[in-house]
Amino acid sequence: MDAVDPIVLARIQFAANITFHILFPTISIGLGWFLLFFKMRFVATKNAFWMDAYQFWIKIFALTFALGVVSGITMSFQFGTNWPGFMNTVGNIAGPLLAYEVLTAFFLEATMLGIMLFGRGRVSERVHTLATFLVAAGTTASAFWILALNSWMHTPAGFEMIDGKAHVTNWLAVIFNPSFPYRITHMLLASGLTVAFLLAGISAYRWLKKDQSQEVMTTIRAALLVAATLIPIQIIVGDLHGLNTLKHQPAKIAAMEGIWETQQGAPAVLIALPDAKTQSNQFEIAIPKLASFYLTHDWQGELKGIKSFPDQHPPVAPVFFAFRLMVGVGLLMLAVSWLAAWQIYRKKNLTHVTAKMLLAMTFSGWLALIAGWYVTEIGRQPWLVYNVLTTAQAASQVPASHIALTLGLYLSLYAVLLIAYVSVIFHLAKKATQKNHPAAQILEQTLPEVRHV
Repeated sequence: MDAVDPIVLARIQFAANITFHILFPTISIGLGWFLLFFKMRFVATKNAFWMDAYQFWIKIFALTFALGVVSGITMSFQFGTNWPGFMNTVGNIAGPLLAYEVLTAFFLEATMLGIMLFGRGRVSERVHTLATFLVAAGTTASAFWILALNSWMHTPAGFEMIDGKAHVTNWLAVIFNPSFPYRITHMLLASGLTVAFLLAGISAYRWLKKDQSQEVMTTIRAALLVAATLIPIQIIVGDLHGLNTLKHQPAKIAAMEGIWETQQGAPAVLIALPDAKTQSNQFEIAIPKLASFYLTHDWQGELKGIKSFPDQHPPVAPVFFAFRLMVGVGLLMLAVSWLAAWQIYRKKNLTHVTAKMLLAMTFSGWLALIAGWYVTEIGRQPWLVYNVLTTAQAASQVPASHIALTLGLYLSLYAVLLIAYVSVIFHLAKKATQKNHPAAQILEQTLPEVRHV
């Protein structure tokens, strides 16, 4: 096992941890704001179905929050075990940002979550609504600090190197580094879309199980409205993010686009098989000059190829295919959300075909999210902090066999937890459906009379 590169195994282990962990904060952020919306609509209208939606989804929020906290703690251990060079070199920046995330967000979320989950009926409606708002705000604040650090690792600013260590010269420049506005906007929109399709998919599952209550239909309408609205905005933000990446990380763009040679009027490669050995694309299908147009806004604009960055570019194939998966799933989400939104707002109901489409798209946000994260993180290689610290420089001396053992344990545990998480969601949906089934409601109405007799 020691013949395997321990750095590669450490990267795989961290990738496995972040892949599992990122699913849950992403849902927590978006779902927190949906819960606040449900609660505020209940307070404003007094319609019970808004509270029914709140009570159903708050259970899923609690489960999601718990898994996010546990997986986050596990992931943070790896900074010391597998990547000691990271904190040793940039700990003056990474340490405070991680501490701010804990102090300003985690404590706020953890404190208010108890009131949010168990306080209704024990505190006033206003205090309970405030607690819901603070939990939603806390999850977003948590994302703010984490993305500030992650963005800084891609576009470092506001620091100087003294004796091999990074020292802050301007905290505002550190936090609001060149890629931060694009990255946090892109991520928050992704969170909203992920949760919108989760809500629509699970509600469609209940609808297909004959639960067509106001709670289910209202949740579907709200989710589709959010999805149909956010996707076009996400496309625009993604384009702006791409232009920012072209400016600061041109090697990543070259890998994303599959462009090997520096050229003017570069084509948009729709599909191909990038070959690292020959440094070319096999079976390429491309649209001439289109990449230059949407990246430089000039049909003859010059784009640097991968060959322009010898030994300083990421592995091309993973970035190339992950980018196309992200875009492909995003376009599918656009089509499905607009079709379903048109149907439900014009025809006032779903069809079984559309409901099945929404059910199939329940976790589509996860696919797009993970693919996009892989583009971002793999595309930064060989750098851990761009142009400051390489991955190899930050790695520990832990033997490959030790990393392989813990990697296997992580993967096994995460597989079990992920299956359990999805199973519990559908179990809760099935239980709610049975409760709202017409036969169950009739039985519930007749039981008092039966007991009386």
